[in-house]
Amino acid sequence: MKYVLISVLGIFILIPGYILLNKSGLLGMAGLDDAGLHWDKKSSDFNATENPILDHTEWNDLLKKHVANDGDVNYKGFVKEKEKLEGYLDYLSKKQPKEAWPVAEQLAYYINLYNAGTILLIVDNYPVASIKDIKKPWRQEFIQVGDKMVALGTIEHSILRKMNEPRIHFAINCASFSCPKLLNEAYAAAKLEAQLQKVTAGFINSDKNKISKNEVVLSKIFDWYKKDFPR
Repeated sequence: MKYVLISVLGIFILIPGYILLNKSGLLGMAGLDDAGLHWDKKSSDFNATENPILDHTEWNDLLKKHVANDGDVNYKGFVKEKEKLEGYLDYLSKKQPKEAWPVAEQLAYYINLYNAGTILLIVDNYPVASIKDIKKPWRQEFIQVGDKMVALGTIEHSILRKMNEPRIHFAINCASFSCPKLLNEAYAAAKLEAQLQKVTAGFINSDKNKISKNEVVLSKIFDWYKKDFPR
């Protein structure tokens, strides 16, 4: 098992890195049957990213334009460019991960799909004070993957969490104050490892956690998803 060693105020914390179980397909392990989707078993090399399959340029441009370095989101800007946001999601819907895709491509696909879907949900309900004010925000099946419609909750719990990469919890953004900030660039297979390292270190060292010589108070994320962070 690979671990990421992060220093937080002089305290070193080990965060599990990529865990590939039995070399079987991540799509199969993800339990996509819960969404009525299909997959094929495969063997993947996380580092096989020399020839990118996906082009996340459109999403990257939107993030650079409407998300600050500190994660502050300009939703009004996204509202004005809703057509481009929908165009990117439509592009992803036609690029459902296949058997031969490297692990990094699959992870980047679903992380970007989740984050772009979350932004669209806010845009469709704008103005809204909180995502929690939207009826069943994580259960609405409004995101298309192939010929199926899925919810944000399906992407997170039935797909990403079952890929055995705990750092996804610092990469996906639920548009809530307690969530990790939204990275202002698209996740890409070729640099996914560095991006996951960055958002993990950023979250652990943020004000969402209180770490001192005498006390350690961690974000509820480590409690809610404790099964995803093996000791």
